[in-house]
Amino acid sequence: MSSVRLLKYASRRLALLPVQLLLVSLIVFVLVRQMPGDPTFLYTGPFATTERVAEVRKQLGLDEPTYVQYVRYLERIAYGDFGLSMRTSQPVVADLRQRLPATMELILYAVVFSVLIGVPLGVYTAIRSKGALNRGVFVYGMTSGALPDFWFALVAIFIFFYKLHWLPGPIGRIDLLISKPQNISGLYTVDALLTGNWPALASASGQLVLPVATLVFIYMSLVLKNTRSAMEDMLRSEFVTYARAAGLPRLMQWRYALRNAMPPIITVTGILTWFLLGGAVLVETVFAWGGLGQYAVQSVVNSDYAALQAVVLFSAVFTMVIFLLVDLAYFLIDPRIK
Repeated sequence: MSSVRLLKYASRRLALLPVQLLLVSLIVFVLVRQMPGDPTFLYTGPFATTERVAEVRKQLGLDEPTYVQYVRYLERIAYGDFGLSMRTSQPVVADLRQRLPATMELILYAVVFSVLIGVPLGVYTAIRSKGALNRGVFVYGMTSGALPDFWFALVAIFIFFYKLHWLPGPIGRIDLLISKPQNISGLYTVDALLTGNWPALASASGQLVLPVATLVFIYMSLVLKNTRSAMEDMLRSEFVTYARAAGLPRLMQWRYALRNAMPPIITVTGILTWFLLGGAVLVETVFAWGGLGQYAVQSVVNSDYAALQAVVLFSAVFTMVIFLLVDLAYFLIDPRIK
């Protein structure tokens, strides 16, 4: 019965997705055209004559009213055509296919390690509220949020690559002398593992260490502090107090407290995943990662309308899917929602 309710709930949420995307596309389409700069000059160059600029604007349809341009834009994306990037001269879909896996790989490992480290630390410091580790975690939580991620990335490169020579430099996702693994998922580590390409796996894993460590160090405190707060609330709750008075073993008390603290932990994990899509932009730039964030920045700088609109639409879909998964997880673990 609960699976049927879950399916109905998911169906209702998914039914709203097209309406939300339509509103997002309209807002983005209008706002992008208010940006300073003219994308026509990406085609003509800065020294083109007025006649040449007018000719190119007509070819691109930029001389038509905004509402006409928007209707034609909707007609194209209905067939999966997001236009041609004026900067790369490639279809935007091809650019996204090339760059999206790089960002997804970075986000995936950053979220996984943030949860694997942040949740146990948050639980432990909630249980053991005194001690050196607790004080260290408190200092880390106060410090990490104040540090710019790009600055920390540069310091990490200086120490671990330039001074100690322990880790590879910021040259992208894989060593230049190593052949890329066969493209299956687009995630180099996964593809190398699936195809048994061990040199590529070692190189891709090594290149991931510094950018992932940067993101984890800067943003893991969000998971850690929320886990600690949720666990402290549960450990002070009436049902845990009663369990303690009834003589329930401590391990059982902690397990029940963690189970009831899971909803806010799941929420903050979803928020972290969503935030990293934009938060990784500067880290991608520092490490020459070639991901979606870098692509978005270059699109803004060059007033590349088609590319920028596609990136924002993808970000909207990504956000909606992440929070839909969070809601479904709530539905599964919280009997009150069921």
